[in-house]
Amino acid sequence: MEINFFALIVAAASTLVVGFIWYNPKVFGTIWMQESGMTEEKMKGANMPMIFGLSVVYAFFIAFALQFLTIHQFGVLGLVDGNMEDPLFVSTMQTHGDVFRSFGHGALHGFIAGLLLALPMIATNSLYERRSWKYSLVTGGFWLVCFIIMGGIICAWK
Repeated sequence: MEINFFALIVAAASTLVVGFIWYNPKVFGTIWMQESGMTEEKMKGANMPMIFGLSVVYAFFIAFALQFLTIHQFGVLGLVDGNMEDPLFVSTMQTHGDVFRSFGHGALHGFIAGLLLALPMIATNSLYERRSWKYSLVTGGFWLVCFIIMGGIICAWK
């Protein structure tokens, strides 16, 4: 079973698309700016190519981890210590093959990972940073949606 780096790159890049929509002033951008203390002046002084580039790199790390949560076949491979010639792996793949390799199934696992990993991390940081519940919901919601889309892309792309 090989890692599909192209799917991981596309999944990582999808976070930029979601971010452009999510943080648009007509969606949640105004609320986020108000709750985070961000201003137009601060944004103008930022190195946006570096920020977007690093955002995709970090999202790639998330996508890399998500593939092991969304693609069940990696779990079977782990049972046989990565030996794709092991009779258990061969028979399991012959019997079940690409079962559950769909966008919907990956999105479900992305939702679970976002709800149980990303959202609690954002909320915990928000508590210590004394951020509002609005900030937690906007930022956590963004990552929840990203995990759903990323999980769907990664799982469906064979």
